[in-house]
Amino acid sequence: MKLRIEITEDLQEHEVVVRCSRMDDKVSKLQEFISTMNTPQLTFYKGTHEYYLPLESILFFETEGEQIYAHTTNDSYRVKRRLYELEEILPRSFVRAAKGTIVNTTHVHAINRSLTGASQVGFAGTHKQIYVSRHYFNSLREKMNERRV
Repeated sequence: MKLRIEITEDLQEHEVVVRCSRMDDKVSKLQEFISTMNTPQLTFYKGTHEYYLPLESILFFETEGEQIYAHTTNDSYRVKRRLYELEEILPRSFVRAAKGTIVNTTHVHAINRSLTGASQVGFAGTHKQIYVSRHYFNSLREKMNERRV
């Protein structure tokens, strides 16, 4: 793998371009690493406490009424952002699973596919589960297949 750095003084922000003949494990890991450099810091709320959790610990985000909650293996926390805002800033491992849900594909353990309705997603080490609507199922499956490469 070759590395070339060009310094251009009139750029407003840094730009990284990767040229490759195919997407392989090295390129995927490089993409993931660069993406984590721009990972946003979110504040999570529970009662009167503020928490600063790593995004890797989040299983999924979901709406409940007007509120957005981030779920970990053992708990849930309120987030003061909308799902569409989260979708724009979260790393690539997070993908929309339903109108009111964004899932972290790195924690998906199993998908119980239903041909007639929403498919059920299970996570390792917890009883929590979500449903993936038919509309978003293919994008989730594609992301899961990327994870295996």
